[in-house]
Order: sequence, then C-alpha cells, then structure tokens
Amino acid sequence: MILVADSGSSKTDWMGYHNGETIKFNTPGINPYFLSEQDISKLISKNETVVKYAKEVKEIYFFGAGCSSPDKHEVVSNGLSAVFSNAFISVDHDLLGSVYATCGDAEGLNCILGTGSNICYFDGKKIHDGYHGLGYVLGDEGSGTFFGKKVLLSYLYKKMPADLAAEFKKNFPAEKETIITNVYQKPFPNIYLAGFSRFMASHSEHPFIQDMLKNGFQEFVDTNVKDYPKHKNIPCHFVGSIAYYYQDALKEILEKNGITAGKILQKPIEDLFNYILQKEGVRQAAV
Repeated sequence: MILVADSGSSKTDWMGYHNGETIKFNTPGINPYFLSEQDISKLISKNETVVKYAKEVKEIYFFGAGCSSPDKHEVVSNGLSAVFSNAFISVDHDLLGSVYATCGDAEGLNCILGTGSNICYFDGKKIHDGYHGLGYVLGDEGSGTFFGKKVLLSYLYKKMPADLAAEFKKNFPAEKETIITNVYQKPFPNIYLAGFSRFMASHSEHPFIQDMLKNGFQEFVDTNVKDYPKHKNIPCHFVGSIAYYYQDALKEILEKNGITAGKILQKPIEDLFNYILQKEGVRQAAV
C-alpha cells in the first residue's frame, strides 16, 4: 500500500492506493516546528483509517510545512515510522509537493497561500532555493494568518467600518485579554490568527474586504513574485484555500502586474497523488 500526504500547519490530507482502490482521510497538521516525534505518532494514531491500514503501508511520500531541512525531515520520519513500522518513508517540503501538483515536470512559479505562504521557482527538474517562507512572525504575506491578523487589527484598532464591526463582534467575540493570551501564550498562534480570516468569506464583496484582499495579494506579489526575473514569462501557480476562495481578487492583481495565472488549487493532494503514482509506475484506480 502506498500513502501520499500533503500537510499544512492546520490539516494533513492523505490519499492511499491499495488493491486497486483509493483511500482518502485527514489528520491534523503535522509541522515539525511545533510537534515532536512523539507528538506526531500520538496524533496520527488517533485516526481510525491509520490504525486499520498501518501494517499494510509499504511506502509513504509525505510533503509538509516546516519540512525544509534534514533535521525536520527526521522528526517527521521518526514520528511516522513509530506508527507505519513496515513502510519506506520519504519526507519533503510542502513546496515540492505543490510543485509536483501544479507544474508537474514543466517550468513555473509555485506559490502557497494557505494558513501560511511561500513561493519557489521550478525549472522543470528541480526547485531553486529562495529566501522566502519566513513564517507568520516575519512573513506569510497573503496567507490566512496574514489576513486574519489584518481583520483582527482593523477591528481592535476600530478601523473596520461600523457595519462589518457589528458582524465581527457577533460572530467572533474577542476580548483583548483573550486574544493576547491565545497569540502569546498558547500553542499554534498562527492557526488561531488564521481563523479570523474566515470572516472575509461571508463579506468578500464588501469594499473594505475587497481592498484588504487586493492590497494583501499585491504585497505578496511585490515581496515574493517580483523577486523572480522570469515572473512575467512563466505561469504562476497557486495552492491553498486563500488563493482558491479569493481567486477573483488574486487573478485581478496578477493581471494588473502582467503575471499569467496557472493552476489555482484549493488542495494539491489529488494532483500530487496522481503525479507520485505515475512517477512510481503504479497503475491507479480512477480518483
């Protein structure tokens, strides 16, 4: 049995191929910057599908946020090995997974706009190292955390229009002390902040939210995309819920900057799964 996983900080999407059938399930996000080996093994052991198939899994291809260095690869690999004891395990950065899902074997820029944000250039064979992906404290422009922080601050600083502020207060009761505790004292502050970005979904046509979205995407383009000399000559692909749900505003900003939009996927898992199986020469059932 083969398993392919795409993991962000919030959630991990899994797909498996076993006896001509595909299997789909989810676990919480697995990020080695926030979880230890023991945390990872305990977390995935709670999933019924994992328990059912753990001994039958022979190969795992895991692509995850935070898996950008050998030591972080080892944390995830050891955590998975404790559960999938019979499996060969390959761990790589989530950027590589989204590259396989969007670019395949063709040249392009690949961007992640989910809970966090990142970008890379793929020449058709390998990813070229960049200096982006600095996380929610220093970077993450255009991400869920970025927009969640913008929404929250506009409310706290009383910059949000009165009609929106009333809706926000009704749906996101947030006292200053509670917010500070969650951001500075509790685990996963990036996920907590990203949760406030959900407010944009039900008010996406409001001029204030539209301006916030377009300004945020423009900041992502200015800070990340424009650093690549070929950004106007190759497709720019996107993966993640923020890119997917607000793609109209995103496409408008890309067009304004002379950038060609490529694939925009909410989740890369199915395209990634197909790519890995084809690469490994496995014949799959229809997804």
